Amino acid sequence: MNRIEQKFRELKTKNKKAFIAYIMAGDPNLKTTYELVLELERRGVDIMELGVPFSDPIADGPTIQKAGLRALRNKVDLKDILNLVKQLRKRTELPLVLMSYLNLIYCYGIERLIKEARDKGVDGMIVPDLIPEEAEDLLKIAKANEFSTIFLASPTSTPERIKKIAEASTGFIYYVSLTGVTGTRDKLPAGLREAVLKIKEITPKPVCVGFGISQRKQVEEILKFSDGIVVGSAIVEIIERNINKPDLVKKVGIFVNRLSG
Repeated sequence: MNRIEQKFRELKTKNKKAFIAYIMAGDPNLKTTYELVLELERRGVDIMELGVPFSDPIADGPTIQKAGLRALRNKVDLKDILNLVKQLRKRTELPLVLMSYLNLIYCYGIERLIKEARDKGVDGMIVPDLIPEEAEDLLKIAKANEFSTIFLASPTSTPERIKKIAEASTGFIYYVSLTGVTGTRDKLPAGLREAVLKIKEITPKPVCVGFGISQRKQVEEILKFSDGIVVGSAIVEIIERNINKPDLVKKVGIFVNRLSG
């Protein structure tokens, strides 16, 4: 059992739900990413997703795309992010998840990446452009290293598809609340509750909802029927608006604290 599974077990005993935060590693720089992870843990974040910058991020909307470009201009790569995690592990046991695209993982080497990531303290990985049917090698290596593999389900996923996603997923299942890319939305999509409950009928694994969440009322509503929420673009927008300001980390922390309650 790794840190992600332990966290969900701990939250369940306390009758709580998971608040998962996403930031792009290296935006605006790795030092700030380090400070943000520690600040967000202090502000109530239960699991942290670290985006790996990539030039063709098909699941990401404009906000996260721009964050990735800022990190790429800093020449941040996977090795830098793994070293960042190693440094963070001196200060925190917060579950840490990489969100990366298959091209980067394939070029780095699947086995090499998972082993190095696990050794340096990463707990799992989300690969938006990888489906379970094509993940055999990754799943085998991940299982041998107690490394969580988190797959995406969406409003277009059939019950048969959800079964495959649930079987391949460890840690939690990431339910994409809407069709399209990441980005803040004013309203929750119709049928979200029903869709999540259908997944929970199929599997006992935690189901966390992401994409489009930016307001406390949205968080409160989703946590009534899910095991957690993922907030990304709304946090990255705060980072973008405060780049080069000395209180960037504090402002992001205040915003997350308002969302997490």
